[in-house]
Amino acid sequence: MYLAKLTYSINETIEALGLSRQTVYNEINAGRLRSFRVGKRRLVSNDALQEWVKAREIETRDAA
Repeated sequence: MYLAKLTYSINETIEALGLSRQTVYNEINAGRLRSFRVGKRRLVSNDALQEWVKAREIETRDAA
């Protein structure tokens, strides 16, 4: 049985997006990439990753 991953650590987010750690944290701090904390861990939901990518695609398309 395959269970889709619901959340990603910052390291997994960096790998999934192909961005630097600083860029990921910049996006989180700017409020463009939603995240949440569980204890000391910061996590990004699968939905937040997909929304971030879609928003960047729209921004790029609208800028062209």
